[in-house]
Amino acid sequence: MDTQTALTALSALSHEPRLAAFRELVQAGSKGLSVGELRERLDLPPATLTAHLNGLRVAGLVEDEREGRVIRVRASYAQMNALIAYLTENCCAGEASCGPRAMCSPATKDCQA
Repeated sequence: MDTQTALTALSALSHEPRLAAFRELVQAGSKGLSVGELRERLDLPPATLTAHLNGLRVAGLVEDEREGRVIRVRASYAQMNALIAYLTENCCAGEASCGPRAMCSPATKDCQA
């Protein structure tokens, strides 16, 4: 990940409703949530949620898929992990004592070192 991509992702997450939406989608796992389900969980007006999801889409943090009349939104774990890796790539100058560099895996709901 380059610096500009990281800045775009961090900027998208710097708004409370966007961060809340992203966290809900991360918790939902690989199946994601319909826009309606996400809207209900966050108690946001439809237009407001759409605007926030667009910000997350631009940052590559969410992906969506149309399923008939429903739009299903999923967190982009690859982009999230790339951002985490970017932020921690020089952690403690690469010392092993810095701790594991974990990556989230939605398929197993575990973290991998």
